This record gives sequence, structure tokens and C-alpha cells, in this order.
Amino acid sequence: MIPQDLCGLITNVQRFSIHDGPGIRTTVFLKGCPLRCFWCHNPETWRFKREVQLFPDRCIGCGACLERCPQGAHVQVDGQRQFRRELCQACGRCVETCYAECLVMAGRWWTPEELLQELLRDREFYQQSGGGITLSGGEPLMQQRFSLRVLQLCKGEGLHTAIETSAFGRWRELEELLPWLDLIMLDIKLMDEGEHRAATGVSNRRILANAQRLGQAPAPLIVRTPVIPTVNDTPEAIGAIALFIRDWPSLRGYELMPFHRLAEGKFRSLGLTYRASSLVAPTKETMEALARSAREAGVAQVKAG
Repeated sequence: MIPQDLCGLITNVQRFSIHDGPGIRTTVFLKGCPLRCFWCHNPETWRFKREVQLFPDRCIGCGACLERCPQGAHVQVDGQRQFRRELCQACGRCVETCYAECLVMAGRWWTPEELLQELLRDREFYQQSGGGITLSGGEPLMQQRFSLRVLQLCKGEGLHTAIETSAFGRWRELEELLPWLDLIMLDIKLMDEGEHRAATGVSNRRILANAQRLGQAPAPLIVRTPVIPTVNDTPEAIGAIALFIRDWPSLRGYELMPFHRLAEGKFRSLGLTYRASSLVAPTKETMEALARSAREAGVAQVKAG
């Protein structure tokens, strides 16, 4: 059952982050995302519900999960443990008894006030480093009311606030967040609608329309592109994005982020197929060449890697 009021569903509150905005930050990973990027680094944030992740390599064979699960989702067949995910109701009883962390619960409900107290634990580090808090995911717009309240509370405490977003949502809801944000980090993956739909499962029309508006908004904006082999790792693809963003008044930089396969285990833990298993991370030379394409298209501040 979903708690009432403004509770948010979060997979992780990651302290001492250094890649999600300036300084030392705490990054909050919210659950729920409308995109299905096949290379996603955080597939546990896709679905807006609690779900159990299974990491079989950690299993010590104690059998406690078989006894605790009221739905019979954990069974033993021919001496092998199996997880019947279709029976799981994410009650968490198996997770509570799994000391080896073979079973992990993805998703915990927080109130904005509870989360604020957690975020304030590192206020001193934010102040010393010029850091703050970043809402990520998933997609924070999927939990817009919760995100808005958290940002308001953080600004009330004088914290620097940032958001990582695909901008796939209603402009009105995105606009409501702007007065409470010190930085927006916007993902733009592709300009071609058909290619975007094939790679992410959704059209990019709404994303690009909202991106245009963000480019004119007062909040500083960093555009980021995950560089994915076979998807957008060409000078043409990156150059097209650079042409789109180069004249935006709010643009403070363009970041190219190389693909990696570190999320493969997460996909398997959720019973999902990892379609990026055959891809190889782009070389440093490739990333530098793509950065040159963006600069030649007119974007001055480009960071690769």
C-alpha cells in the first residue's frame, strides 16, 4: 500500500557523490521512469513500486527465504533455489532474513521531512566544497509533488539544489520546480525521433520542447549525453545535439558520458534482459573526437569522460 501525503519512493540516498553536480553532494535516486533505455545504469529505478532484487552469487544456501515468504515465491527445484518473481508481492520478509544480501529491496518510502534530516547530515561538507543535493532517478518528474517539497525544504535550509532529468513530463510540472533549483542537468540522447524511440521506448518530442524552454529559463543548465555505441557515438549524432543547444542563454556546458556495463548485474537481479551486453565502452580517442564535433558545432564548454 502506498503511504499517504507526500511520501516519495527512493532506491538510494547516496552520500559523498562527486559526479552529480558541483562539490560534494548527496544524490537521491527516485523510483519511476517513463524511458526504457536499454543501457540504463539504474534499472532498479524504472518501476514505481517496491521490488526485490536477487543476486544469486551472494547466496549462502541457508534457506531462510523459503521459510519466510508467505507467497511461496522462493522455492527449491532439484536442489536449486528459484525465485518466482511473478508471485512476489515485495512484502520484504525474505529480505529481512537474508543476511548475505542475496535479496535486496529496491525502494523505500520517505517523507520529505525524513529525507531532509538525512540530507542535512552532510551540510558541513556541502558548505566546504560548494556542494549540495541532487534529485536523480529514475525521473524526478515522476514524483513531482514529492520532488517539489524536498527542494523547497532544502532551499529553506540554504542548500544548493540540482536535478538530473530527461525532461519527459508536463512543462507545467517542470516549471514549478525551477524557482527552487540552482542547477539543471538535462539528458539529451538523440535528435532523431525514430532513433530515440527505438533506443528509449518513447518519442523525444516532449523532451526537446521542454529542453528549448529550459534553455531560455534563468536556472543554469548543463546538457549531458550518454555516449552509447550503435546509438549515438558518431560525430553526426553529437553534432546535431550541439547545434540544437549552442545558443541557449542558460547553457553552462555540455558533457559527454561514456557507456559502461556496470549495470549488467542489476538487470539480472530484476529478471530483466541486458541488451547492452555486447557493447564496448568508447575509447578515449572516440570521446575526444565527439567532443571536437560538439565544439565545431558551436558549443564552447564541452567535457568528455
